[in-house]
Amino acid sequence: MAKSPKRSGDEAKPDTPSAAEIEAIIHGTHGDPFAFLGVHEAGKGYVARCFIPGAETVVAYNLGGEEVGQLTRHNDAGLFSGPVKLDGVLPLRYRATRGDAEWTVTDPYSFWPILGPMDDYFIREGSHLRLFDKMGAHPIKHQGVDGFHFAVWAPNARRVSVVGDFNDWDGRRHVMRLRRDTGIWEIFAPDVRAGATYKFEIVGPHGELQPLKADPFARRAELRPKNASMTTPELEQVWEDEAHRKHWASIDQRRQPISIYEVHAASWQRRDDGSMLTWDEMAARLIPYCVDMGFTHIEFLPVTEHPYDPSWGYQTTGLYAPSARFGEPEGFARFVNGCHKVGLGVILDWVPAHFPTDAHGLRNFDGTALYEHADPRQGFHPDWNTAIYNFGRQEVLSYLINNALYWAEKFHLDGLRVDAVASMLYLDYSRKEGEWIPNEYGGRENLEAVRFLQQMNHHVYGSHPGIMTIAEESTSWPKVSQPVHEGGLGFGFKWNMGFMHDTLSYFARDPIYRKYHHHELTFGLLYAFSENFVLPISHDEVVHGKGSMIAKMPGDDWQKFANLRAYYGFMWGHPGKKLLFMGQEFAQWSEWSEERSLDWNLLDYAPHEGMRRLIRDLNFTYRSKPALHARDCEGEGFEWINADDQDNSVFAWLRKAPGEKPIAVVCNLTPAYHERYELSLPAAGRWREILNTDAEIYGGSGKGNGGRVEAHATGSGWARAGLTLPPLAVIMLELEQ
Repeated sequence: MAKSPKRSGDEAKPDTPSAAEIEAIIHGTHGDPFAFLGVHEAGKGYVARCFIPGAETVVAYNLGGEEVGQLTRHNDAGLFSGPVKLDGVLPLRYRATRGDAEWTVTDPYSFWPILGPMDDYFIREGSHLRLFDKMGAHPIKHQGVDGFHFAVWAPNARRVSVVGDFNDWDGRRHVMRLRRDTGIWEIFAPDVRAGATYKFEIVGPHGELQPLKADPFARRAELRPKNASMTTPELEQVWEDEAHRKHWASIDQRRQPISIYEVHAASWQRRDDGSMLTWDEMAARLIPYCVDMGFTHIEFLPVTEHPYDPSWGYQTTGLYAPSARFGEPEGFARFVNGCHKVGLGVILDWVPAHFPTDAHGLRNFDGTALYEHADPRQGFHPDWNTAIYNFGRQEVLSYLINNALYWAEKFHLDGLRVDAVASMLYLDYSRKEGEWIPNEYGGRENLEAVRFLQQMNHHVYGSHPGIMTIAEESTSWPKVSQPVHEGGLGFGFKWNMGFMHDTLSYFARDPIYRKYHHHELTFGLLYAFSENFVLPISHDEVVHGKGSMIAKMPGDDWQKFANLRAYYGFMWGHPGKKLLFMGQEFAQWSEWSEERSLDWNLLDYAPHEGMRRLIRDLNFTYRSKPALHARDCEGEGFEWINADDQDNSVFAWLRKAPGEKPIAVVCNLTPAYHERYELSLPAAGRWREILNTDAEIYGGSGKGNGGRVEAHATGSGWARAGLTLPPLAVIMLELEQ
């Protein structure tokens, strides 16, 4: 746009655009509308050109409301131009009329760019760590006018326009400016307000019009089945969580009690009419429940925007937008703030491995394979019918890394659980020979994905030291939870899928056969400290015909409940952080469904209420006893007492921490009742029974040791005790002095 240091007293000559340029503007094929529309020098003065469909007359004004020129209509479609008198570079407003109708349009082509050369530099370098403040749609005041700045990456597009309810979804009216160095298109759209719906209209490299695309950086979206992006104010939240964040930034998370309640926000509870709770309604119910239950963290299945409910959020089309199912983004910020005020952490399931192929999403975004690989052997996921991110492309890495930083910074999240890491690490994941492309060294490892995960963890931990990242990784890939500088992937923790598989296999067996599978519970201790493990009983174990946890257990109803109580006692006594999916804490019978609330009415029945009380007590015991958590990830925190009694299916071990009294965990995993089971303990004296899964309050038979056990010295350094072992139960003992 032309610039003048003083008022132009000389009028330009009448403007006569060429027929070719007029046709290009009204058909949306002009290569650079900014070079034609807006204000331009013409001789000693200026001319203004605008495209206002439906207008019959147009008069130009400056921001002060002073008329600066009357424009001539060149085409019935609405192309106007004419000389104007201007002070410097002020943007113009046009008063348009048609019959008795009159409206005002602020000229989007009379504004300067927003992005600058430093943005271009850092974007090209791949080191821009605040893309979420630059890309997408952001409200700003620009050259004295309020509006929204839009920016989108589409380097191969021939044209990109922002369309929405503010311009009648007309792709000719807000054609964007291409920043050729980066492939980013931008425009300042004056007078656009928060709450407007919008998408990007993209013409591909060969002139083909693409389906309207949602904004990859949109911070809010419409409620499904609608799928437009929405303009929204910058997030404003009065955070009251300084103490919470300071605590987690100052400690070694491996040595803290971490007990995670995994929640699907849409189906934990619902309103009486079956509709979903808002974040504020959820805060009033879920936060007190988790505090009372003793959980330290809530982990949500993905709450980013997604079109299809049965995907549970794992096929997201809006990686930066909290789902509209639960209200506006500010509601989620209030929820996190409420959690932090009472000491609860919030972890978000995060999906950087793949994305769905919905037409409004990322696939073939600018008419080319932009975010994904073009070759389906690299870019298509056969298991989920999704597209795989191209981790070798710097812009894609920046998009994903910035997303992780966005949730940590804007919403103060405590952690990210990264979904499907194994599918990212292996090029041949779920593929047969010939269906995958080896890496540059001929191997099956996805070296680009490795670099992405390392960079992501490096930046997240470097910027937010109190955060934790957790990998769902099901293979033996080494050093998943080791630092990047030591050759690791840099995660804080890794899900222990082997623990889940082996223990579920064991506990699903009839107790009469368990002695033949004793190793399924001991094998895990061979690798229990090779990573920083979370022990997961997740949603994956209670869907797709697998039934609920209680339904997996063998025996009659009493034995099912006893088995499940013993399973939980075993898990909470085992090294590793804990994760339990919602509904399993009160032994829901039915398999989980995302379509309805959990079966909370079961708490009216004693066995289910007993199970809930057990989980509560396990959590508070685990949290209050450092021996049970302070060395969860280190071998010095565990010692076998008896790993070899397969005939009785009895297991016993010590949990230890420096300077703390040890705790003995003893498991009797058959219905046999042992009135005096001889066991060695590391010290003579009175050992207090601090937990017994067979207690009557939990629905058990009430058998036990009367609250304490006497261990007698033997002269060998260890003491000997005769224990009562309840049937299908776990007890925990702590030395009193």
